[in-house]
Amino acid sequence: MKVLVKILAVALAIFILQPNCAEAQNKQLDKAHKKEYKAKMSEYNKEGWKIYGTSHSLDVALLEHYEKLKKEGVVEISSTTKSTSKSIGQEKLLTYACNDYAHRSETLVRGRITNDLASVVSTDELAEFEHFYAAYETAVQKLIQGELNLSYTVYRSLGKQDGNEVFEFQAIYVVDENSASQARIRAFKNAAAESAAAQKYAEKISDFVQEAFTW
Repeated sequence: MKVLVKILAVALAIFILQPNCAEAQNKQLDKAHKKEYKAKMSEYNKEGWKIYGTSHSLDVALLEHYEKLKKEGVVEISSTTKSTSKSIGQEKLLTYACNDYAHRSETLVRGRITNDLASVVSTDELAEFEHFYAAYETAVQKLIQGELNLSYTVYRSLGKQDGNEVFEFQAIYVVDENSASQARIRAFKNAAAESAAAQKYAEKISDFVQEAFTW
């Protein structure tokens, strides 16, 4: 009976403490988010960045952006460009972001194939994979565009060059990796269609393609 009472007492203590621990963790996380936001705003202000293409303030845009990042599986990717015109097209920034995402994806898959399949892949197959890597990166560039959602764009003046004022633009996007992985799978299938080596190890490579990114 005494043992049962002790067990019940411990269970009750755990039941009471769990919500308190969760609440403490949430408070710490909120504190960290606020610190991160303040640091980023301080960086933007210090470096002369201003919001572009919206009536929202940079404060609001950044707060909304961090709110999006709270969702599990959502990651951030950015792109930059320079121009003498403030009317720089978002398409150019989006293209750069797609290229960056595709290159990271290709690098991840290349690394996993090189490290994990080194003992079974022949020298000839490794050489053939070079064509697959290029085709995969190109396919990702095309297919990932619909998965990149613009969060906000900022710009700043870099001063004059050859008599013209030069502006630097930075676009910040969010990507849901759960959806993006499907785009990467389609890209893999397209690239593997013309690669015997990729088809031979398709099951393993497909696992590599679906891995979540670490940014």
